[in-house]
Amino acid sequence: MTRHFLLTCTLAALLAVPAAAAQAPASKTDPKPAGSVPEDKVKMDAETKAAVEKALKYLAKEQAADGSWGNTAITGFTLMAFMANGHAPNQGDYGKVVATGVRFLLAQCRDDGYLVGSRGGNMYCHGMAALALTQVYGMTGDEDVKKVTKKAIDLIIKTQNNEGGWRYDPSPTGADISVTIMQVMALRGAKDAGLQVPDKTMADSIKYIGKCRDKNSGGYKYQPYGGSAGYARTAAGVCVLQLCGEYEAEEIKKAVEYMEKTGDDRGHYWYGHYYAAHAMNQVGGELWEKYYKRMRDKLLASSYQKDNGSWYDTSREAGYGPVYQTSIAVLILSVPTHYLPIYQK
Repeated sequence: MTRHFLLTCTLAALLAVPAAAAQAPASKTDPKPAGSVPEDKVKMDAETKAAVEKALKYLAKEQAADGSWGNTAITGFTLMAFMANGHAPNQGDYGKVVATGVRFLLAQCRDDGYLVGSRGGNMYCHGMAALALTQVYGMTGDEDVKKVTKKAIDLIIKTQNNEGGWRYDPSPTGADISVTIMQVMALRGAKDAGLQVPDKTMADSIKYIGKCRDKNSGGYKYQPYGGSAGYARTAAGVCVLQLCGEYEAEEIKKAVEYMEKTGDDRGHYWYGHYYAAHAMNQVGGELWEKYYKRMRDKLLASSYQKDNGSWYDTSREAGYGPVYQTSIAVLILSVPTHYLPIYQK
């Protein structure tokens, strides 16, 4: 992308139906060099578009009266699923749904910028919500969204620890690769949208992520000084290296080889593929085409998507619910639309 996981949190192609186009996203601050990524030949076919539309109808019906789909992390994932298909606040067939969801996120912002609201959460929830808001701002330029997004991003900058990472509390104490990567995603989204993000903040975060790399396997560990590499963490690592401009890094090649050998992470299946879809899209070429076909065939396999439009695999991260799984499935399938600024090459 030129652009562990949820502990306390419970916790994307034009459609065949008409949708108003969102405003053009903000331009990239450091675009990928020309020719560094092969031409993207992956497109959403009619069957995929129909599956996504069915899923969006399900998600719209699951929205609570306050505009949420649960906590700020789940709501962030779901909003991005809609926006990845051209539905911005008050734009497109689900414009009102998105606008209500955005208002919910804005209302959850504490005075210090922490996006968890009365339902509680942690920095993973904050980072996901902040990322979603950066995409809203990048697509609309809304000044009210900008104010809250800036506060949320400033909180991330202030709470980076001395290793360059973040953990679950909004304070510069511990760090792990999962929470760190979500903050970097939000920071990248903010930078793309024109908000100020210190270069040192980004550089220090990349140093921390680099310390989590397992040199033997090429994959990434949860923390630098223990544990083994995993698919989900590695996908996230590749994603962030791409986000921060390390397009030709040797670490990416070895990490992708690790992902190819590993294939999935059953314990963090959806989380892993949320990142893997972005990462492989940015790698591009045959590897991306092969990855997208594998995931499309899996998600569109007979009876895997439920009759109501949801995806809910009880053997994979069942505790986070069908809205979470459905939102990520939509995001995976919708990467080729490139509507979201964070999806741009």
